[in-house]
Amino acid sequence: MATIGFTVNNKAVSVNAEADTPLLWVVREHLKLTGTKFGCGTGLCGACTVHVDGKAVRSCQTQVSQVSGKKVVTIEGLSPGGEHPLQRAWIAEQVPQCGYCQSGQIMQAAELLEKVKKPTREQIVAHMDGNICRCGTYPRIVRAIERAALEA
Repeated sequence: MATIGFTVNNKAVSVNAEADTPLLWVVREHLKLTGTKFGCGTGLCGACTVHVDGKAVRSCQTQVSQVSGKKVVTIEGLSPGGEHPLQRAWIAEQVPQCGYCQSGQIMQAAELLEKVKKPTREQIVAHMDGNICRCGTYPRIVRAIERAALEA
């Protein structure tokens, strides 16, 4: 066990965990931030996407030791009041069906909008590739990102 310190959603935290513990489990079990979901455990579906120092990463494949001293943002920290343009657009476009993958989808999209303020449809599709939605709401996801880009 090691004590690992980092920042989550602008709050300094310190956790006692094995260095190779996936960040996903630290976020969910130690910190009780359950918006980040377990999907596949192999970094292929994107349900567990969070930001580490502004970069979207698969938290199931990121060891907690890799975030020591870094800034982590989960869906709960994107906008505590749910007022982020992506969150509003997700509601307006009625994106979720089951909703399970949506926090990872939003976090992946947020990285894109931080880098590219007005992405093209092609840029959106390319950036979101790899985030899987079992319900197949991809057209609504793209529309929501386009809507959020107009609002931002």
